[in-house]
Amino acid sequence: VQLQASGGGLVQAGGSLRLSCAASGRTFESINMGWFRQAPGKEREFVAAIRWDGGSTFYADSVKGRFTISRDNAKNTVYLQMNSLKPEDTALYYCAAVQKYYSISYYSTPNHYDYWGQGTLVTVSS
Repeated sequence: VQLQASGGGLVQAGGSLRLSCAASGRTFESINMGWFRQAPGKEREFVAAIRWDGGSTFYADSVKGRFTISRDNAKNTVYLQMNSLKPEDTALYYCAAVQKYYSISYYSTPNHYDYWGQGTLVTVSS
């Protein structure tokens, strides 16, 4: 699976961005997807995950109520709508994919993923 993330940029606190991750190489509708982020000097952390059919989602507590993960299997794309952005959301955001089937919380662990995109930078100014 090849993943291409896009949509990052510079935004003021309180603003919104929508990230996209386009997938190719395998049957997208059978792949579970996640978003992670990594700030300078910090470890990669989980943001959100969505099951292969879109029927279940899971969020980190830090983004719950502000971020929404969704997918369009017809377009082979997963999205991360980010609202009410805060300076602490500043990071390089990565999408990831895995074709294994467990409970949705399984997909909150970076080591459980097999494929990663290149990352897109989100900078939130105060």
